[in-house]
Amino acid sequence: MDVSSILEAQKAKRQSLLVEKETPLEVDAGHLMVCDINPIDEESYNEDLEEHLQNLARDGIQVLVGNLFSLPITKSADGPLAQLPPSVYQLPRAKPLPKPKPPTKWERFAAAKGISHRKRDRKEWDEEQQEWVNRWGKDGRNKQAEEQWAMPVPHNADADYNPQLAARKERKERITKNEKQRLANIARANGESASSSRKDEIDRTLATSRTSTASMGRFDKKLEGEKKLRGVKRKFEPTEMSTVKEQKANLNLIAKMDSDAKKMRTHPQAEESVLNARKAIRSASKGKGSAALVGASGRGGAKGKGGKGRR
Repeated sequence: MDVSSILEAQKAKRQSLLVEKETPLEVDAGHLMVCDINPIDEESYNEDLEEHLQNLARDGIQVLVGNLFSLPITKSADGPLAQLPPSVYQLPRAKPLPKPKPPTKWERFAAAKGISHRKRDRKEWDEEQQEWVNRWGKDGRNKQAEEQWAMPVPHNADADYNPQLAARKERKERITKNEKQRLANIARANGESASSSRKDEIDRTLATSRTSTASMGRFDKKLEGEKKLRGVKRKFEPTEMSTVKEQKANLNLIAKMDSDAKKMRTHPQAEESVLNARKAIRSASKGKGSAALVGASGRGGAKGKGGKGRR
């Protein structure tokens, strides 16, 4: 009985599981990476490049999968999970390390005076409710004064004084102050002074107020040292252009007119009339309506038939 064919088939199956190289492949299971440092077989590379690359990829995947099955495995609902070891190679970062934030004005003052800053917790204990509540945000303690049903009123307060609105105004002012300090810290970190940022803000406000007049600021009185406002330059198409560009511009205009038919309607609809009857009646009756026109026409007919009419 010739069993050579069976042995060859078993040998081929066994060969598909084993990867024999002159230099063993380097496996980094932590990164799921395999490095093949063996020299390239020039003959197989030139003969069939696609098959050569497939063989290299197959050998690398086979070694990696065999290495993964040799690791400690735990069972889970999704199947067996392998616990990866620490990585061997250190790959470079995709992005640079974040730069440390420059210290704020308060942090520099605290460091100079030796003040240790302790970050407050988001929640604090409420003795009345006997539970932890938020310091700010939803149901925060900073809004407690706004939600009280009874609050004392100062003796020198106005008649329309509202304690809830006053407490809300104070809280909003604190928020505005903190935001202003935050922006000042950012400007200081970027090397900008507070005066320069304030000057830019004033210039923007002045430019807005200049263009809010009927003459767009053309006849307004200029301040000493005021710079000339830079307007938006209109862009005109050249008088001479190629037929291709002209055709494209015309087609775009037609497409825009078709897509916006409600705003650029050339023909009235079937249910509409060219004459606006309501507007014509309002103009003829001087705003009194159609009933006034009917009465006026009746009085005019009676006057013509009966003589002079009423004086």
